[in-house]
Amino acid sequence: MSGSKITCYFDIVSPFAYIAFHVLQHSPAFAKCEITYVPVLLGGLMNACGNNPPINIKNKKDYIGQQRVRWAKYFSVPTTEGFPKGFPFRTLSVQRALCAISQKTPEKLAPVIGALFHAVWVEGNTTIGEPDGFVPVLESVLGKQETHEIMSAMNGSDITALLTTNTTRSFDSGAFGLPWFECTNSKGETEGFWGVDHLGQVADFLGLDRALDRGFRAAL
Repeated sequence: MSGSKITCYFDIVSPFAYIAFHVLQHSPAFAKCEITYVPVLLGGLMNACGNNPPINIKNKKDYIGQQRVRWAKYFSVPTTEGFPKGFPFRTLSVQRALCAISQKTPEKLAPVIGALFHAVWVEGNTTIGEPDGFVPVLESVLGKQETHEIMSAMNGSDITALLTTNTTRSFDSGAFGLPWFECTNSKGETEGFWGVDHLGQVADFLGLDRALDRGFRAAL
């Protein structure tokens, strides 16, 4: 439906943010939506809302691992069967790089996000959080010159502040985990939704046609 907007807050470390990104990018149900991707720091968001990382909760780590694979299969999203070795990993540097890309070359942000997510959640590369891991991925999308410019910009005060601002913005909009969707429908109404398992509610709120994607048969 024309006029539908989604702001998707994400961190590369989140497997469910990866699934959500893949669905938003590839599902025909969201083809006409205006989608904005906003890099945040998941650890900062969790601290802001006093949330305990699910990986630290007994039994929950195993359960979310199962759910990750289930949802990936529902929406035909390629993914590793188990959590990659080294998960969870720090993402401060790579999220800052994504903030820099969002400012310097915003039209290339989605392709870079996709390449980084693929490196982690399909190839199992958890070095992606640090420059030695993510620079080759950036170069594959941006080229060496643009990547050099991003690396020079990512530690500037404006970019480091932007990551903090983005994280605070997600919290202020109601987020307590990722992915978080801030959605505005054609009536101008805005609501927030958490988790890939609530993409069905996102579609309903935006007036989208669930029938265009068979994965929605399992979605709330």
